Formats: sequence, C-alpha cells, structure tokens
Amino acid sequence: MDLSSLKPAAGSTKTAKRIGRGPGSGLGGTSTRGHKGAKSRSGYSKKIGFEGGQMPIQRRLPKFGFKNINRVEYKAINVDLLQQMAEANKLTKIDLQTLIDAGFISKNQNVKILGNGTISVKLEVEAHAFSKKAEELIQAVGGTVVKL
Repeated sequence: MDLSSLKPAAGSTKTAKRIGRGPGSGLGGTSTRGHKGAKSRSGYSKKIGFEGGQMPIQRRLPKFGFKNINRVEYKAINVDLLQQMAEANKLTKIDLQTLIDAGFISKNQNVKILGNGTISVKLEVEAHAFSKKAEELIQAVGGTVVKL
C-alpha cells in the first residue's frame, strides 16, 4: 500500500454537474436557469433588499427617531451609595478608581452623582457631573466636590 493507491470511500464523492455543455449532457439548453427573466441572464445580481418587486421593507416602514451625536451618557450613582461605601470601608475620598474597584462602573464610563438619600460623612467626591441636590448634600456636611 502507498499514497498512489488511496481513494475516497465508495459513494462518498459525486461528479460535478457540467452545465451548459450541450444537449448530450442533459444540462445544455437553458443550463438549469429556466426560461427568460432576469435570473436567466448573464450578469444578473439581485440588489440588497430586493423583494421581487414587492415594496421593500425599508421603504414600507417610516423613518423613525433621532440619535444625538453629542449626547453624553452618565452612570448614575446616588449619595446614599457613597454613604454606604464610606461607612463600610472607612473612606474619606471617593474617586473613579474607588468606584471601579467596587464594581459600580467600568473604566470608560462617565459618572454623575445624584442626590437620592442622605449623607453624614465628610467626603471628597470626584465625578464627571453632580446634580445640584447632590452637590448641596455633600457640601452641607463639610465635604468637597471635584468635577473632572
């Protein structure tokens, strides 16, 4: 036995259809394309979204909505969460890295501190944005607000 005697298993391969090679092949004439119409012609290619002449879905459905390219997305964090973090970890400063390490934000998210809840610990808080109420609550207990 050697490499020249190797063959595929019996019945595992088929011979290719030789289309358009005359009437003797049984696949001459229309070459399996049927009679007339765009699909029988050479060079035919269907446009993306073409539905056989039916009004395509992207033209049937109305235009909808608006995406503001200047929108800035913020991850909202409430003052009561800062209070809990400060009590649990004995913190005096809460910055982005502290929030990332705690798992509240990912490293490329912007943070906005909101004023839901109460705060009694003096904290230095760093964030991208603050609501007026949050800023007032933090400063009322002697804390500082740092906008990045």
